[in-house]
Amino acid sequence: MNEPRLNLIELTVSELSASLKRTIEDAFGHVRVRGELGNVKYHSSGHVYLDLKDDKACLAGVIWRTTASRIKLKLEAGLEVVVTGRVTTYPGQSKYQIVIDTLEPAGLGALMALVEERKKKLAAEGLFDPARKQLLPFLPSVIGVITSPTGAVIRDILHRLRDRFPRRVLVWPVKVQGEGSAEQVAAAIHGFNALAPNGRIPRPDLLIVARGGGSLEDLWSFNEEIVVRAAAESMIPLISAVGHETDVTLIDFAADVRAPTPTAAAEMAVPVRAELMTRIDSLARRSTAGWQRSQEARRTELRAAVRALPSADELFALARQRLDHATARLPRALVANIQIDRVKFSRVAGRATSRLLGVLVERRRERLDGLNVRLTTALKTYRDARLVSIARHRERLHAFGERARLAIENLLDNRDLRIERAGQLLTALSYRGVLERGFALVRSLDGSPLRRAAAVEAGQGLDIEFADGRVRAAAEGAPALSPVVPPRPRRRRRPGPEEGQGSLF
Repeated sequence: MNEPRLNLIELTVSELSASLKRTIEDAFGHVRVRGELGNVKYHSSGHVYLDLKDDKACLAGVIWRTTASRIKLKLEAGLEVVVTGRVTTYPGQSKYQIVIDTLEPAGLGALMALVEERKKKLAAEGLFDPARKQLLPFLPSVIGVITSPTGAVIRDILHRLRDRFPRRVLVWPVKVQGEGSAEQVAAAIHGFNALAPNGRIPRPDLLIVARGGGSLEDLWSFNEEIVVRAAAESMIPLISAVGHETDVTLIDFAADVRAPTPTAAAEMAVPVRAELMTRIDSLARRSTAGWQRSQEARRTELRAAVRALPSADELFALARQRLDHATARLPRALVANIQIDRVKFSRVAGRATSRLLGVLVERRRERLDGLNVRLTTALKTYRDARLVSIARHRERLHAFGERARLAIENLLDNRDLRIERAGQLLTALSYRGVLERGFALVRSLDGSPLRRAAAVEAGQGLDIEFADGRVRAAAEGAPALSPVVPPRPRRRRRPGPEEGQGSLF
């Protein structure tokens, strides 16, 4: 067995951890490491905790809040980066870690791979479906522009709109790159859509999201999911004008129309006013010329039709001839018609004998008698039913009258009882009860009650009311006021030895 080495220096855990920390920091100092991000966590304090790994090892890393605010890129698991920092230890968990000072993607390939992966994900959700695209308004009244208010982009858009067709422009100022820019752009799109159509601030008919050219890192805010989803959810038609013609961001696929430059977006937003006026004048001239040609053609056709029509004598000759023939046949036709009617009447008169008429009259009389009997029976039945109904209503009326009488009597009794109680209460609270006990009420001659002797002056007339009447009097002199002596407080008697706490002896 190996004997313990008694000559080793005894260290505490904190001393050993501090020694390891100094050794690692002195041996490595600042290092530059390349790896893939994993397990990225944004803490509420602003710090970022992550893992930097490759296929064989994993290194813990931390980015303090001040450094994290300078990183433009949103960190996600799977992104390959190159970091610079210093290696140190974390004694609380017995592990080593790297405190990151700078972080940048490991070449454009990593960012492009991230963009492609995000593009496939959003496309699978249908955000880039052409069926979602909206048509741009031909001539919007209000145009909303989401861009930086200090850049050259807004000046180019306003200048181009002024040259083509001046329109009202609402600018929503946002950051177009850096930390928080994506959230501001998404909030601007949602804010324009939330405006009321007839509110104090008019709701735009068209939106333009614009930014000048830049690197992929500078345009990264327009590749964020929050911006792409906001553009896809916009109910107002949206034009994406981010970067130059060769720059492509994910918002271009979600927008209704992509413009190669901000100036081109302004050209897509409105037509050229001069061209419209020229076109309108041309269409007006063409419309007038067409109308004139149409009228002239109709006039020519009318003249040709008039020449082809026959004269009035030719039109009425045939009808006049038919009228003459009908006039000649009319007397003979009337005589023949009268003869036919006479024959029909003779046949009917031969059948209409007195016996036949008597039978018909007797049948009508029997039918009338039957109807009379049925009518009499129906009237009697209706009268009996009405009499029964009237009797029932009379009984109900008597019952209601009796109930109303009882209710009125109860109500009057309750009112009498309440009046009696109120009279008793009034008598109990009246001052006349006090006068009955021997007191008097002193008033001045104008009827004001005198409650204190100090209110009475010498020679003042008084009206004194007793229980059985009133008496007029006059004050002889000033009242003698006696001082009011407050009651003396009672002295508290000290407890004796037998009371209270008692004696200790």
